[in-house]
Amino acid sequence: MDMEKLKFDLKSMIIEECEKEDITPNDIADDVELFSDKSGLELDSLDALQISMGLQNKFGVRLGDSKDFRRVVTTIDDLAIYVNERNA
Repeated sequence: MDMEKLKFDLKSMIIEECEKEDITPNDIADDVELFSDKSGLELDSLDALQISMGLQNKFGVRLGDSKDFRRVVTTIDDLAIYVNERNA
């Protein structure tokens, strides 16, 4: 799988699911923690649920619980690796 396309698709999904219309995929760094102030996304727990649902609907990846979510959804780089491994 093309990792750059996957990262772009993940960023697009996050923007769409979390209704962050003022942000583009290019605004999201691959190596910055998504739920940190540095990301500029201002994500909260509702956004986490939306991202989890988006991962399941668009990529067929299901996260078990909030601990799994926090372990997997850290950066775009880490999330892309996780999704790629599940869809290999």
